[in-house]
Amino acid sequence: MEPYLSIIVPTLNEASCIVDTLAALIPLRNRGSQIIVVDGGSNDGTPELASPYADLVLSARSGRAHQMNAGAQYAHGQTLLFLHADTILPHNADTVIYNAIRNQGWGRFNVEIIGTHPMLKVVARLMNMRSCLTGIATGDQALFVSRQLFQQIGGFPDQPLMEDIELCKRLRKLQKPKCISAKVLTSGRRWETRGVWKTILLMWRLRWRYWRGVPATQLVKDYQ
Repeated sequence: MEPYLSIIVPTLNEASCIVDTLAALIPLRNRGSQIIVVDGGSNDGTPELASPYADLVLSARSGRAHQMNAGAQYAHGQTLLFLHADTILPHNADTVIYNAIRNQGWGRFNVEIIGTHPMLKVVARLMNMRSCLTGIATGDQALFVSRQLFQQIGGFPDQPLMEDIELCKRLRKLQKPKCISAKVLTSGRRWETRGVWKTILLMWRLRWRYWRGVPATQLVKDYQ
């Protein structure tokens, strides 16, 4: 029997968090969800750590969009969920998605950012509000989409940044997303390592420039 849900996790040197992320998926896997890890060339043992917790561990050219598209090619589920390696799904995510996607072909979760800086709660709240208002979500919010819709729009655009934004823009032309109030827990390491305010301003600037038409291949230089 084919699984209802395929969860695709792109990785690159995620040894510090991949076991926790995949261990949280054990209840979903036990209920039949397919877990696919797509590694982009880790040198820290990520694939080996992931192997006991996944149905497939694949290797692909580095680049989140390319890795997620590669994983989707091996997915058997009617619904695809794209999960960042440092993000924890709710234990009942499969049931929540099943109920949501019967009426809408794609959607995302609310997010809570885990960290010590008080601004992270504000960032998460604003992310959730913005995506509900605009129909645009980020990869941190665990995007899910029916395999039919995903194939219809040609998958993720093979670009080095803003692939989640572009996917949502294409899906939004077909139908509105389902905004699930249940929360995924994602690490605040990016904000806290780079500086919370610095990262907030950087992401606003990058999204503004992308909206103005600056290509992702140029924006990624500033992101790095």
